[in-house]
Amino acid sequence: MSFSDLFDSEFQQRNKGHFASIVRIAFTDEKFSPEEKAFLDKLAVRLEISPAEYELILENPTHYPINPPYLHEQRIERLFDLARIIHVDHHLGNKQENVLKKISVGLGFNVDNVGYIVDKALKLVDKEVDLDTFIIEMKNMNK
Repeated sequence: MSFSDLFDSEFQQRNKGHFASIVRIAFTDEKFSPEEKAFLDKLAVRLEISPAEYELILENPTHYPINPPYLHEQRIERLFDLARIIHVDHHLGNKQENVLKKISVGLGFNVDNVGYIVDKALKLVDKEVDLDTFIIEMKNMNK
């Protein structure tokens, strides 16, 4: 196995873990709305999830690890995707928010202020900010 194959494999595993985390949040109410399904379809293409992998992840999303990114900005990008799936659902239940907090801790956000981080993320997504604005706002929230 070449070095580039190893990198590609790790990249694909991270993407599968990230996608599975989003599926877990989308499925907390035990069904996918048409908006959630459309978001998942689009995200699967963006994350290079094959149709076969897509179906496997939908069947059992808890089978895939979270695989937190090393860089803080990449963690924020993942949080953006996770918060957006909750926003797509149009009704934030405690179950979805709790799952988002747990996954956020798994992504590497501090357990002591994960509630604040999740709250800020959901408010920004509710305002329909783009990814760049989201990243800037999340990075500046401690200043």
